Amino acid sequence: MLILMSLAGIASLNGTERFRQRFASHLDQGHFRRFQDVWASSIGLGTYLGDADDATDARYAEAIAAVCRLGGNVIDSAINYRCQRSERVIGRTISKLAAQGEVTREELIMCSKGGYIPFDGDVPEDAGRYVAERIINAGLASYDELSGGCHCMSPAYLDHMLSMSLANLRLETIDVYYLHNPEQQLAELSRDAFMARMAAAFEWLEQRTADGAIRYYGVATWNGLRRNPHAPDYLHLEALVQLAERTGGAQHHFRAIQLPYNLAMPEASSFANQPVAGETVTVLEAAARLGLSVAISASLLQGRLAELPSRMSDHIPDLATSAQRAVQFVRSTPGVTTALVGMKQTAHVEDILALARHPLLSPADISRLFDRRQR
Repeated sequence: MLILMSLAGIASLNGTERFRQRFASHLDQGHFRRFQDVWASSIGLGTYLGDADDATDARYAEAIAAVCRLGGNVIDSAINYRCQRSERVIGRTISKLAAQGEVTREELIMCSKGGYIPFDGDVPEDAGRYVAERIINAGLASYDELSGGCHCMSPAYLDHMLSMSLANLRLETIDVYYLHNPEQQLAELSRDAFMARMAAAFEWLEQRTADGAIRYYGVATWNGLRRNPHAPDYLHLEALVQLAERTGGAQHHFRAIQLPYNLAMPEASSFANQPVAGETVTVLEAAARLGLSVAISASLLQGRLAELPSRMSDHIPDLATSAQRAVQFVRSTPGVTTALVGMKQTAHVEDILALARHPLLSPADISRLFDRRQR
C-alpha cells in the first residue's frame, strides 16, 4: 500500500533538465523552454473545467498521469477550481506518481492561484451563509475587503488560502502562486485603492517566498492585461513590476503572468497596450523586456477552438486535428512559455501532447495567419 505524503522541494534546473532529457530522443527540441531558471514544457495541464464530482476527479487523475508520462511538466490549478477538487486530485495523483518513482518533485512546475472564495467539495445550498461562516466570521476578511462577494486579496485571507492549497496539493512549496484576476477589484475600487491592496498582497507574497511556501508569484488575469489602457480594469504590467521592486527589491519574486491567448483572442501578440520604458508594446513583448515568464490560459478557448474551418489546415499543415492546430499557434508564438490546455481525458492528452514531436511554427507562419493578402 502506497503511503502518500506531502512532497518537499521545488522545480529545479537539474530536475527539469532530467525530465527534458527523458524525452529528448523523440520530442522536438522546441518543446521545452526556460521558465525563469528551470525547463518548462510548451504544453501544460489546466484544470478549470468539469463538474465537482468523483467521476471527473477520476478522469483528471488519468489525464494528469498521462501528461507527465508524455512530456508535460507544468500543472496549473486554482483553489476555487471545481470546489477545490482540482487541487486535491492533483495532489493525490502527483504524490502517487512520485511514490511509484515515475516523477520527482524537482521535475514538475506546480502552479496555483488565490483570490476567489472556494467552496469545499461541492456547491453549498446557501453561498452567502457559506461566505459568512468560512470567511467573515472566521476573521479572514471583512465584507469591505470582498469584491463582488467572491473575491478577496487581503493578506490574512490569502495566507489561509495558500495554506489550504499547499494541503490540497500535498506540497511544501508551490512553484508559481498567482493572484487570481486581481482586476476584478477595479470594478469597486479607485486605482489608488487598488494599488494599495496590490502592494499589501505583494508584501505578503514576498514574505511567503522568504519562508519557502512559494518560489515565485505573479498575476493570472482574464481581461486586465489585454485591455485598452483607458479601460477601468486595465492592468499596467510595468507598474506591477515596479511595485514588486519597491516591495522586494531588485531580487523580487514577481516573475510570471498568465492571460488568455488563442486564435480568437490574439491581443497578447497583436495589441500594443503596455508602456515599457516609454515605448508601448504588446503584452508578450512587455513580459520579455520585464523578465517575466508567460503561461497562456484558454489555449482552446474552453474547447470552442477544437473545430476550426477546414482552410486552417492549409495554414497550419501536417497536424491531425483542429485542437492541435489551435494549440500549435499558441505555443509557437514568440514570448509564450507554456500553453495551458484543459484536459481531463487521456485521449485528449494524447492528441495534444503529440504536438511535442512537431517543430514550432515560424514567426512568418504566424504572421500569415492574420494577413488577409496571403489567405
